[in-house]
Amino acid sequence: MANELINSIADITSYEKIMGVLGNNPLAAVLFSAVESFIPPLPLIGIVTFNIALYGPVWGFLLSWIGTSVGCTCVFLLIRHVIKSPVERIFRDDPKVKKGKQWIKDINVLTLFTVTILPFTPSAFLNLIFGLSDYDARKYLLTICTAKFLMIGFLALFGVSFVEAFKDPRMIVLSLVLVTILYVLSKWITKKHHL
Repeated sequence: MANELINSIADITSYEKIMGVLGNNPLAAVLFSAVESFIPPLPLIGIVTFNIALYGPVWGFLLSWIGTSVGCTCVFLLIRHVIKSPVERIFRDDPKVKKGKQWIKDINVLTLFTVTILPFTPSAFLNLIFGLSDYDARKYLLTICTAKFLMIGFLALFGVSFVEAFKDPRMIVLSLVLVTILYVLSKWITKKHHL
């Protein structure tokens, strides 16, 4: 009985089954990308690379962007409409909350766009602080989704380079250089804007 159960679980979770489900269902790729917004430790760069490998550069990019945009939108709206009121009552007088609200009040769309476009910026943190703020929801979501388009484009370029690396090892070097540049730039901008 136990062996049958283990074999059934192994069969369901086998590489071929997972690839069969994801490879034949673009909605699964969208959901896979959206989940990263709810579970920030998941590596978005890995998810985009996976989608590129499954669906090719164009569809992998589009499905990843749609999923990430949907995920960020859902997290932001959940925080804004469900979590905001109780959190505000608890942390109303906290100096860090006041400082964060002031930072959001002073931020312009270009700065938000620039911070969001970098793949190593903590987007979960942005969704949280902007969800808890009174920042215009439409302006925030439009800026985030537009910036995510370019950010996912950068990650798709990495994904294509990584997939191509199996044919041409020089592409591994290009991929690593690209990720390193984006990482350093992300850290510099987030430090500059006190994130």
